[in-house]
Amino acid sequence: MSRAHRIVIVGGGAGGLELATKLGDSYSADKIAVTLVDKNRTHIWKPKLHEVAAGSMDLADQELDYIAQAHWHHFRFRLGELVGIDREKKEIQVAPYIDESGELVTPTQAIPYDILVISIGSLTNDFGTQGVEQYAQRLESLGDAKRFHLRLVNACLRAQAQTSALAPHQLKVAIIGAGATGVELAAELHRTTRAIISFGMDRVDPEKDLKVVLIEAAPKILPALSERISLAAEKLLTDLGVKVMTNAKVQKVQADKVVLADGQEIPAELIVWAAGVKAPDFLKGIGGLETNHVNQLLVLPTLQTTLDQNIFAIGDCAACPWPEANNGKGGIVPPRAQAAHQQASHLYKQINRIIHHQPLKPYQYRDFGSLVSLGEYSSVGSMMGGLIGGSLMVEGLFAKLMYISLYKLHQLALHGWFKVFLDTLSRLIHRRTHSIVKLH
Repeated sequence: MSRAHRIVIVGGGAGGLELATKLGDSYSADKIAVTLVDKNRTHIWKPKLHEVAAGSMDLADQELDYIAQAHWHHFRFRLGELVGIDREKKEIQVAPYIDESGELVTPTQAIPYDILVISIGSLTNDFGTQGVEQYAQRLESLGDAKRFHLRLVNACLRAQAQTSALAPHQLKVAIIGAGATGVELAAELHRTTRAIISFGMDRVDPEKDLKVVLIEAAPKILPALSERISLAAEKLLTDLGVKVMTNAKVQKVQADKVVLADGQEIPAELIVWAAGVKAPDFLKGIGGLETNHVNQLLVLPTLQTTLDQNIFAIGDCAACPWPEANNGKGGIVPPRAQAAHQQASHLYKQINRIIHHQPLKPYQYRDFGSLVSLGEYSSVGSMMGGLIGGSLMVEGLFAKLMYISLYKLHQLALHGWFKVFLDTLSRLIHRRTHSIVKLH
């Protein structure tokens, strides 16, 4: 090779950042030049966003700076948002980055590639529901989670300071969509709101004034999981005081309430839209590539896009075939963190084959089940596939440990065994010391 093979990865989520890190660690710069492009400066594991929103996670421990990761693991980072692909020139167009004060940070960039990997994740899908864009908050990014938490704290401070009675919507949170994000946020909010109130807010009664309502259009919460798991999660939420509403389709969202299709109104000061999944709208037909009705890029079993063998897509933004789905009837790989992790690992192994013009091996999704965290209280889910040769419901401490292990796998891919081991040991020692201090 006369020059380094240029690999450009767009999107620093679970799949994209893991792939960039592994490639940077494994290949010399004169053989492979890896560039990661993202519109944000820092990374956080998306399944953790509900903890940021609820205020139960220390961002200083979990947020990862892309520039630092690039330096430590020998790849380049470029700040900006993908806006176009020129397949003839084999380069991408990245929009200029403007900071909070309106100043230009980086200009428009054209970044050439030999291999392009698109891994920009997914967004919630509001299905055109009236008022969602204006009045509901989403949890799609770290910025969204931070804004929600700030509004939550401000709502408590406002209630504490006012002398008049609380309005019907005050200190009420309505979460629309009872998938994993909605359920996890509802459970986490029960604990953190009470923690906020405990800091001297004596005018607010957490049991009487603080209410969380979880709204789901389907007949059960966690509709993608089994009936047994859904019932177990619903019982846990109900025991915590969360009001669960199923078969409740939202007609519109207003500034201080949610209106259901049957005319019922649910007062709420904070409204979160956590229903539906789609890829970002700008992917629709980008570079002339094929996309489906939710903007996902159509890919072959090799993860190559259907119209360009040099462009790959992984993670939530990819519509990857899954022949075993629906009892062998077929479908696409579900938008889960485990899928992004698997696809990044698979593509990493294929890079050497790509460079040496060898045929690629197809990716095969392995479904290890689904786990949903219910805060410090519990976790529920199912273990499936190669682990046990069937399906098994898990809950309680064991499920909690399994849920934590998923995040540890992500950390291992980014930092390696030694750093993760020392970090985990340090946290255990700190937690143990803190507990002893509290006892005395």
